[in-house]
Amino acid sequence: MSRQIGIDDQEGFDRPGKRSRPRTKRRPDYSDAAVGVVVSVTRGRYGCLVDDREVTCVKARQLGRKAAIVGDRVRVVGDLSGDEGTLARVVEVVPRSSVLRRTADDDDPYERPIVANATQLVIVTALADPPPRPGMIDRILVAGYDAGLEPLLCLTKADLASPDDLVAAYSPLGIAIEVVEPGADLTDLRAQLAGESSVFVGHSGVGKSTLVNALIPDAHREIGRVNEVTGRGRHTSTSAIALQLPDPGGWVIDTPGVRSFGLSHVSADNIVAAFADLAEALEDCPRACPHTTGSPGCGLDKAVAESTVSPERVESVRRVIGGLSTETN
Repeated sequence: MSRQIGIDDQEGFDRPGKRSRPRTKRRPDYSDAAVGVVVSVTRGRYGCLVDDREVTCVKARQLGRKAAIVGDRVRVVGDLSGDEGTLARVVEVVPRSSVLRRTADDDDPYERPIVANATQLVIVTALADPPPRPGMIDRILVAGYDAGLEPLLCLTKADLASPDDLVAAYSPLGIAIEVVEPGADLTDLRAQLAGESSVFVGHSGVGKSTLVNALIPDAHREIGRVNEVTGRGRHTSTSAIALQLPDPGGWVIDTPGVRSFGLSHVSADNIVAAFADLAEALEDCPRACPHTTGSPGCGLDKAVAESTVSPERVESVRRVIGGLSTETN
């Protein structure tokens, strides 16, 4: 019969004595560790591209709750052969140049990082099936401006509807717009993506994965269909993945379809500041000015009155600012 631990035995579980060897405060130096790029995250496993080899990694304990995300540059140690069944460790996340974030809703203070180190935000929107939702486009634009990413609006399914209304609505913002349809020549779009790290964001069913497969034939991204009853797409991509473009190069980061885009982490000042020609107008605004239409003393109105900016551009920027409080679910 095994002996049970009694009350008197608790003395044996006291703290170590004073002469016990103290825990060292020195931390390992990983400055010479190999640097890789996180290209996928699946159930706690990180796919990292290290010297053109994809290595499967786990997160080192010392990172704590801080997780790496797709696009992160990370320091990796361990078995870097990439052979089946091998594991390496992500021991450090290199400081990021940009982070695209969203929140679950506008009342949620918890920011969810989506992609790190992207340089371009490609907002993919279908012209029909499902119909475009300008409110969602505006909110994704807001997150992109806040992250310092260059926006590109890609309008798909042009064989089903005209792009004229959306082109007219977003041209005053000065953002690049590409219109595509099934089987279309993607030369112009490829030129926009060349040399960039482009994150594709949009609703489910708008054709992100179809577009990725056309740009990168070996991608084999699963393609979903739009529900005929709800008019919404079915989620096919369950996690972000980074894929290399063929010549002339660049990266495409395909993300799962989104149905909401919370912006509790963004302010109106951040949006206006993203437009170099409007940022100076903020100096004439009163404190806490929301920069919306009818805001007393707003510097944007003064800039329009002095003809330093066009009223169409200010109106478009204000519409995007309105996305901070526009429901899209």
